[in-house]
Amino acid sequence: MEGSSLNDVEPLSEQDVVDEALARDGQHYLAGWRLHAMTAALFLSLFIATLEVSIVSTSLVTITNALHAFGISSWIVVAYLLTYTGSLIIWAKVSDIFGRKSIICLALLVFIVFSGACGAAQSIIQLVIFRVFQGIGGSGVYSMVMVIVPEMVPKPKFAAYSSFVSMVFALSYLLGPVLGGVININGAWRWVFLLNVPCGAVALAFLLLVIPRAFPDHAVIERSKEKSPPKNMILRKLDFVGFLLLLAASVFLVTALEEAGTQYKWSSALVVILLVLAALSWLGVIGWSWFVDHKETSVEPVFTWRFLQNRVFMGALLNTIFSGVPFTVAVIEIPQRFQAVNALSPLQAGLRFLPFALSSPVGAGISSVFVSKLKVPPVVIVILGSILQTIGAALMSTLPASQIIIAENYGYQVILGFGLGLNIAGLMVLTPFVVEKRDLAVAMGAVTQFRIMGGALGLAIATNVLNTYVKSHLSASIAPQQVSTILSSAEEINVLDPAVRSTVRAIFGHGYNLQMKVLIGFGAAQIPASLLMWGNHVKMPE
Repeated sequence: MEGSSLNDVEPLSEQDVVDEALARDGQHYLAGWRLHAMTAALFLSLFIATLEVSIVSTSLVTITNALHAFGISSWIVVAYLLTYTGSLIIWAKVSDIFGRKSIICLALLVFIVFSGACGAAQSIIQLVIFRVFQGIGGSGVYSMVMVIVPEMVPKPKFAAYSSFVSMVFALSYLLGPVLGGVININGAWRWVFLLNVPCGAVALAFLLLVIPRAFPDHAVIERSKEKSPPKNMILRKLDFVGFLLLLAASVFLVTALEEAGTQYKWSSALVVILLVLAALSWLGVIGWSWFVDHKETSVEPVFTWRFLQNRVFMGALLNTIFSGVPFTVAVIEIPQRFQAVNALSPLQAGLRFLPFALSSPVGAGISSVFVSKLKVPPVVIVILGSILQTIGAALMSTLPASQIIIAENYGYQVILGFGLGLNIAGLMVLTPFVVEKRDLAVAMGAVTQFRIMGGALGLAIATNVLNTYVKSHLSASIAPQQVSTILSSAEEINVLDPAVRSTVRAIFGHGYNLQMKVLIGFGAAQIPASLLMWGNHVKMPE
């Protein structure tokens, strides 16, 4: 315009930017009270589903004391983790057929029902079975929130909403151990699960009320004239074979590692059969991926063959598995140590676990700043995180095996947690830039799925190490019947004579230190895996 200058141009407001985005993509987004109510309901659903991973960490001793099953306490966590990560992609794919609203409401309903069932369980077997189905529901909630949030707001607002999602994750992991400790003050461990029922019911009511029926196409004025493909055609794209093979491979391997050396000998028929089935299932996953990629099929694989040909992504995936081990083991075992060795209450254990719980999200935040602001290559951040994890685990393995808690304990937790935060965030930032665009959704899901799968495997190994050590060393101090009683209920330590009690707590302390030595190996293994990711072709956006 004649006579005008750049200084005369009025800057665009935030609403102008949003309106411009709406005009570009032609999508109608929610606004006002409906958007806020939907956001709150989604984040509440995500919070309670994620909270279930960490809230049981300070509750395991109380739960297993009540159900007389301390020796297999890790199954309460593993059962949820396996199904929580095992069906992420299937839920997202099915929502393309039956709609976002119906699928997230179904997933949340499954989570609520089996949370109530967990709270009513009368035996450890019942609890583990109900946790399996609770994990399936939690997986659907997690998956659908990740799908719905990007569709809920225009791209100019997505960065802010994405940060809110990260805050919900951090808050749930942070509050889990503390909240579990508060609930267990009076031994009311059932509310660890029952709490999800009223919270989930509120979230479900809001989702049913505010999500439009045809979301995200609820207000498209002019639809495409092309007919949508029949649902049976879309169902054929779902990789049920790959999903079942991956789930079977994880379940067989975790079960073998849980039972070997404790309930059964390594040479027993059950353990050998489970290991063979696990190996065959993993080979099946690889073979099926190759078949789907090289043959003309309509299936969209859960794990594409292109990943196996991508050196950088395979390095990231290996790193993800290895880092999942110390993260999950630390979240579960450190609070248990405070109770079994240091004789603290669940609440006290949760509070003394805060250094780790706080330092991990701080490390993740600093990792993002280093990459986005300082342009530090993510692979450098990942290697630094791996080194800090290794150092932190090594220091944790030197803690006194007595009831005394030294101040250095909290510093060691910070080093371990900070290193894990750096590593996890660095891998999440790197992944989108090392895979093809068509594989991005599956790649991001794989990073999450394999991290928690690695955590489940690591927890099985750590539990096996502790139980084997404790059984072999307690037999020299107390009667075999007492050994079985203590492994069924750690509370039984308190009824022993003071001298024997100190010996037993010291043996548990050495067992937990041995677990940390195992984590040293997984931390160190991340370093060569990180070197696979090194390459000049990995370019981050300016």
